[in-house]
Amino acid sequence: MAGKKYSLGIDYGTQSGRVLLVEVVTGNEVATHVVPYADGVIDDVLPGTGRKLETDWALQNPDDYLDVIRQGIPKVLALSKVAAEDVIGLGIDFTACTMLPVDKNGSALCQLAEFRDNPHAWVKLWKHHAAQAEANLLNEIAARRGEAFLARYGGKISSEWLMPKIWQILNEAPEVYAAADYFMEATDWVIWQLTGNNVRNSCTAGYKALWHKETGYPSPEFFKALDPRMEHIVREKFNSPIVSIGSKAGGLIREMAEQIGLLPGTAVAVGNVDAHAAVPAAGVVEPGKMVMSMGTSICHLVLGQEEVTVDGMCGVVEDGIISGYFGYEAGQSAVGDIFEWFVENCVPASFSEAAKRTGVTVHQLLEQKASKLAPGESGLLALDWWNGNRSVLVDTNLTGLLVGATLATTPEEIYRALIEATAFGTNMIIETFTKAGVRSDQLYACGGLSQKNAMLMQIFADVTGREIHVAQSLQTPALGAAMFGAVAAGKINGGYDTIVDAASHMTHIKQVYAPNRENHAKYVLLYREYCHLHDYFGRGSNIVMKRLKEIKIKAKE
Repeated sequence: MAGKKYSLGIDYGTQSGRVLLVEVVTGNEVATHVVPYADGVIDDVLPGTGRKLETDWALQNPDDYLDVIRQGIPKVLALSKVAAEDVIGLGIDFTACTMLPVDKNGSALCQLAEFRDNPHAWVKLWKHHAAQAEANLLNEIAARRGEAFLARYGGKISSEWLMPKIWQILNEAPEVYAAADYFMEATDWVIWQLTGNNVRNSCTAGYKALWHKETGYPSPEFFKALDPRMEHIVREKFNSPIVSIGSKAGGLIREMAEQIGLLPGTAVAVGNVDAHAAVPAAGVVEPGKMVMSMGTSICHLVLGQEEVTVDGMCGVVEDGIISGYFGYEAGQSAVGDIFEWFVENCVPASFSEAAKRTGVTVHQLLEQKASKLAPGESGLLALDWWNGNRSVLVDTNLTGLLVGATLATTPEEIYRALIEATAFGTNMIIETFTKAGVRSDQLYACGGLSQKNAMLMQIFADVTGREIHVAQSLQTPALGAAMFGAVAAGKINGGYDTIVDAASHMTHIKQVYAPNRENHAKYVLLYREYCHLHDYFGRGSNIVMKRLKEIKIKAKE
């Protein structure tokens, strides 16, 4: 393997971290290793303390992130027999917003003895929802003040994001707030540990921390309106340079290099977010192409040349995905999760028995049966709101709906209707972006769902009337992180000078789904009915879903 150069991508997920070694010239994925987090998701008892956590808490141990590096990198080097001098770069991506309080020396506060038993000193994972009260009040105050940033996030700031989580810390553990010199995204904290440089990436700063390239963070007056103690939070707690995605954060420090078997000075890219890193890994580096990161939910990402307001978008950030473009994000709260719910709760035992006899999964058996149905043949129509609606309605209190069922309705018909509903939801997002001037002429897909269910992908192509290009890699976030690592190294060191150059060599398309025009014409009629249901139940004409939720809550009291 003389002369070949490699880059490392580390994808930090919810339960584990994946280390991927990639050959720079071809994008060939040489070796991979998954390191489960020793403490996993901490949502019950704080490790080593016996302290019970309250409802909606989700923490992590930052030591687990460092273990991924210390264990995973030596493992892939051993598996591949690649020499340290041939690894030119390293990049990472993370779930977000995953945040932690940090002192001036770069130590997480939970790593210090005096804060070990305080849950607010630990990492708050992206799905920590205990700051909902703070999020609600933040949205109310921002709307009352007419804050311009609200429009960039679909009109609502999530409890999962940085500011509500910090405000919760201030309200419930002011001593932690006072001791924190920085509140950081975990992806930026890991980069600090690798390079010794305290920098923040433009992606998480923009999508999760309300930062804007032209105007910066919200004003001191806004933070004072939230809480007088937060008036100078930007100056006091965010005093780190913000650098664009695709930049080099620095070189690997000697201490870390010795622990993981790489050379000191190895180029390290600035941190990134998992779904956003997957965009160039799917081969998309220009406007007009929407990437669907497809799994339990779908994250929709598209590039634009100007900043516009799009109803229900999760955010728009300049340089947030690819430097030089505005990155737009939207999403569906449940996709694969809906199909999983249906299989686990609504399929008769005869299907499980038949699947076992034929050596397939229940999902595969349903796909085989449902693929024989023509669009509209079942007489069914569904709304894809089993976990609320993220885009374009931004309403977590909406619920699922199935219309047209009869005593003759079969499981495969319902299964197909649920898949069609998720495709209609994606088409609603595409149309909303298009009306705002952000086009999506082609679709690109990545993630496990895109390679597991051919019928689903064909339905998405037929509903949207667009070709769907499926990325070859099953590890697109890690591949994207490795690509940014190669860019951090630069062409002079065997890498690339831009992510565009990296994408032209390191990405590959596995398959293209072309829309069936006859099916598309049928789906146009069904989609029209979906839109009627969407607006009737989702825009206030009939709030029965919310009333039912209220009745449900009261019934449990």
